Amino acid sequence: MNEVLHRIAIFAELGLRLRHFGHDNASQQCIAQAIAENEWFSANDIMLAIDAICSEFLDQNKLEEWVKSYPKVAATDPKKIAIIMAGNIPLVGFFDLMCTLICGHDAAIKPSSKDKALMLYICRLLHEIEPDIHISQYNPSANYDKIIATGSDDTARLFSQRYISTPSLIRGSRHSAALLDGHESNEELQGLSNDIFSYNGMGCRNISLLLLPEGYTPKITAPAMNNMFHGNYLHNRAMLTMQGVEFTDLGGALMIEREGFSDTLSIINIMRYRSLDKAEQWLTENDNKLQCVVSHCSKHPRCVAFGKAQYPTLRDYADGVDVIDFLTD
Repeated sequence: MNEVLHRIAIFAELGLRLRHFGHDNASQQCIAQAIAENEWFSANDIMLAIDAICSEFLDQNKLEEWVKSYPKVAATDPKKIAIIMAGNIPLVGFFDLMCTLICGHDAAIKPSSKDKALMLYICRLLHEIEPDIHISQYNPSANYDKIIATGSDDTARLFSQRYISTPSLIRGSRHSAALLDGHESNEELQGLSNDIFSYNGMGCRNISLLLLPEGYTPKITAPAMNNMFHGNYLHNRAMLTMQGVEFTDLGGALMIEREGFSDTLSIINIMRYRSLDKAEQWLTENDNKLQCVVSHCSKHPRCVAFGKAQYPTLRDYADGVDVIDFLTD
């Protein structure tokens, strides 16, 4: 257990160091490089991701309480774990890396080309804190004991085929929804706006569907977005107008009443319900497509408070699959 506590201490120290991120030349250069790699990233996006990681993942007390419920962590034999990361939002692959190292495994990482600067910056900090930490570059021709891979549905299918004989945790596309009952406060609606529009709506935890009671439409205003998102909004507004489709213009995004999750950036789908039970039933029936649900009235197992969609806790496992269980099985 002493070794596990040492690993926890490494990440607690990382959290302390990241609290200064953005206030020195090295991290400022990293931010600039990350934005150059991914035109959808902004300095605010990156600082949001860093804050969420420090607040929820790198607090020593939270880490210790989390690991206590996994007795196998202290007894797990080191394995070689390949981690193939997505790049849709900043540092989206960090949690898989942390879980792997907390379990004492060797992590061979393949950062997305769209999120390489930030991930390598984190790895350098980890090596400064613990020079013997086991992080290496993914080698497609090497053999690994287990695979964690995240991407689109198409890339998920390719990963499944490629690693058919290797124990794998493979994630494809997911969506998130908000279930409202019409009694949301202004503060909760502001939080909902953040849940929708942070990271330009590019994350699987961004809300793309609102389940609303009949006769209720929340007052949501789209914040200023980047030029690409704004161009997408203008294009979709023009197309829907030409097609005669009714929509609500939020001043930078659109809401449309139609069933299912929105696959179109800048468009939020609305579904009306007559009873909360029916709304909950729909969420249950579509759980295999859901990442999380924002609500103060839902019983969904991955329900989070308004404004907290982008602040997953240590137990908010992507797709509801426990990464530590996978790594220690």
